[in-house]
Amino acid sequence: MSGHTDEGDERLAAEGEVAVARLAIDSGDLTHAAEHLCDAILADPQLPELHEALAELCAAAGGPAAARELFPLDGQVYLGTAVCRAHVEAAAGDWDTAVGLLASAIRYEPARPWAHTAWLAREDLPGLVDPDAVAQAVARATGTLPDPLPAEPADAVRPFHDFVLAVLAHHGDHVPLLAMASGLTRRLGDTARAVELAERAHRSAPGYLSAVMLGNALRSAGRPERALAVWEAELERAAPGVEDNSSYLAVDVAELYGALGRPAEGLPWLDRVLAAEPDHPKAGPARYGLRHALDGDPAHLLGLADHHRAHPEHEYAQELLERLSHREPWLGLVSGATEATVNVLHQVLAAPDTDRDTEIDCTTSTMEPPSSVLAVRLALPRSTVGYQAVGEPDPRLPLIEPTTRIWTWDGTDARPAVAPPAPRSAELVRATAEIFWPTVPAAYDHAVRLAGLPLDDLLGVLVHPPAPREDELGRALLAHQPELWVRAVQVFACLGIAHHRTDQPWEDSERRRVLRDLLLGPEDWVVEAAAFALVAIGWTEPRTRTDVAGLLRQRLHHGARARRTRAVTILRSLSALVLVAPWMAEEDRALARHLTAREDAADTGAAEAEAESGPEPAQGPEAAVSTAAEPRPGRLRRLFGRR
Repeated sequence: MSGHTDEGDERLAAEGEVAVARLAIDSGDLTHAAEHLCDAILADPQLPELHEALAELCAAAGGPAAARELFPLDGQVYLGTAVCRAHVEAAAGDWDTAVGLLASAIRYEPARPWAHTAWLAREDLPGLVDPDAVAQAVARATGTLPDPLPAEPADAVRPFHDFVLAVLAHHGDHVPLLAMASGLTRRLGDTARAVELAERAHRSAPGYLSAVMLGNALRSAGRPERALAVWEAELERAAPGVEDNSSYLAVDVAELYGALGRPAEGLPWLDRVLAAEPDHPKAGPARYGLRHALDGDPAHLLGLADHHRAHPEHEYAQELLERLSHREPWLGLVSGATEATVNVLHQVLAAPDTDRDTEIDCTTSTMEPPSSVLAVRLALPRSTVGYQAVGEPDPRLPLIEPTTRIWTWDGTDARPAVAPPAPRSAELVRATAEIFWPTVPAAYDHAVRLAGLPLDDLLGVLVHPPAPREDELGRALLAHQPELWVRAVQVFACLGIAHHRTDQPWEDSERRRVLRDLLLGPEDWVVEAAAFALVAIGWTEPRTRTDVAGLLRQRLHHGARARRTRAVTILRSLSALVLVAPWMAEEDRALARHLTAREDAADTGAAEAEAESGPEPAQGPEAAVSTAAEPRPGRLRRLFGRR
């Protein structure tokens, strides 16, 4: 429904612009008329009245050739101007220029039906154009198109593709056009035809362009080994430095080895490029990517972030970091919760008759993070959660004497120790919090909008989280996984704290003191949120890494010791955070890996894993790691229904 409304609005807007343009033509103000037609063509490129008015404008100007000056291409050229000029050039019979301008429009807005125009479909047009100009136009159009094209832009681009193939019927031995047509055909999903066109080009004139396009077509057609053979043969043929772009082809070869699960075979190609060009914009980032494929160590992702900070013009480092961080816990999304209370909440929310009035009266065997109760009450506000035992060491106690407290307890019942945030502050956090982010530095940068909030409000939102946003994702979170929203709010509140008073030197700053207090405070999801904020600071400010490592180490080792005698539900997530802080000491990272493996073993019931030895936390033999099982839903006393 909304799509039709948008189309209707666009048509109305275009019709209004055309009406004003016609009034301007009648009054002799042709420049003003041209401006309105440029706006109209952006709104509805296929509006018949628009093209009629464009013809009227050309006639009033003294013909299409004279009308060119109404749509200048010097200086900053707007899209509407370029498209109108394309139609004027076509009317003037300058087909090569017209096709080139249409290709530019496709490049910048491929989903718009620029190519759905009568003159491009003329049967005689393929014989009237210069194949060199058409090849250049195809290269221009496809330069930024995704591969493959989604359905909507594919439909919009198809008439241009049909025209290109018709030109090939007249110039079937034109190598650049064959190669470029292969790339366009590949993006439209016809990989077999794309291979055929590229092979014809490569047979006629083996060289860099045809080899690249043939390899791309073969790779898309599911023949990567053949693509490697073509590309490696071309790299052997072209002596180093002879082909300006051969280094980029070597990067493609290396990354194709990585895609085939053989990254070690790709690394020598990158080393060869970097030996000749140490500052190559793609080879250095690609090397981090292949090394990550070899061992999965987040240190290589940190290397990408550091590389991009040092070379912001190397956009590939950022692109690769986003790709490798995508949907990875803490690297690209908030880590999930494992508490038994949350497991029960999921079961209740999955029941078909559950609504906001459904109640859970839930008792767990040992105390869990108080934020888990926030998640329960966010979705089912009339519910209660209780605990049979506290566990030792007492999770309510901070590791240090803090100056910041956000929880207080009445026995085992936690209460916020800070006031709710001001409504405007809560709303800004609500608008800012996300469960996904492109990269760790991107999450840190996104939270800068919270830098101006009072510190008390950022602390208040940790224990008084606002409801999810009223959008599709927010409604889904509230209905199925409210804990992710609570955790996202806490993460971004802590990131907001990370931006508090950044004019203060880190070591003595208020932001460090507060994040330290939260990290080393009572056992809660806020500990994880503060840890992530500290990790994000370390990713973006290398000088803080040693200090951040010391703080994370203190929390990790405390969790490992506590795990000897009770469940520590945040330990897996805390270990993951240590592992995405690769500057930490190897003994701490080894402990984090060991703890993760033990948690995995406990989850799968692999009793034999309990006997395996591994790194132990610091502070003597009493710190050996235990593998006591976590609470499970079966260990809960659950009473839920309606009142």
